[in-house]
Amino acid sequence: MEYNIYCDESCHLENDRQKAMVLGAVWCPKEKAREIMIRVREIKTSNGLSKNFEIKWTKVSPAKLDFYMSVLDYFFDDDDLHFRALIIPDKSKLNHAAFNQTHDDWYYKMYFDMLKMLFKPNAHYYIYIDIKDTRGAQKIGKLHDILCNNMLDFDRSIIARLQLVRSHETEILQITDLLIGALSYIYRDYKTSGAKSAIIGRIRSRTNYTLLHSTLLLEEKFNIFNWQPEEK
Repeated sequence: MEYNIYCDESCHLENDRQKAMVLGAVWCPKEKAREIMIRVREIKTSNGLSKNFEIKWTKVSPAKLDFYMSVLDYFFDDDDLHFRALIIPDKSKLNHAAFNQTHDDWYYKMYFDMLKMLFKPNAHYYIYIDIKDTRGAQKIGKLHDILCNNMLDFDRSIIARLQLVRSHETEILQITDLLIGALSYIYRDYKTSGAKSAIIGRIRSRTNYTLLHSTLLLEEKFNIFNWQPEEK
């Protein structure tokens, strides 16, 4: 089997004055990716939006609430779509010096922890990551090395590709943005938008999870790992 994985991150910088950080990924069989993206574009146009409209958590509003609910329901109804998130609830508790690491070193470890549960040794993975900053190419190369080394995938036959993409070009990546945005909103204790609260309510209803704790390790549809730092 071949799978596409679409990754995004929220509040990943060390000194961004944001309490919580979320890394997330939506994945699907590679052969289904185009079909899924076409279906999402159809949802856009059926809600009076351009097929090029970019789904983003920051764009959730009362006027577009029905549209975002339709996108959510499509995600939960399609058995080919899956989500996993790693949440760091409070970055102020990090103590990189105690573990002789930089924030970047830790960031790569977290990305590996987020993705490692998705990998099977007899499958092939194509990973697409949203461009965030000018250091993207350097970071992506190192992350590919770390993932492959930890999987003993020295010929890169399992993790075949890591590639930077722009979210407006890839609907599945836009779904990742929506889902991690919802989790980030919860963990940063925001209550500023009724529409966003409604989205979170729909996710809780569809998952039967509070979203405040880790799910079972083998949860395949909506998997959450609530990461806590070791004390040293």
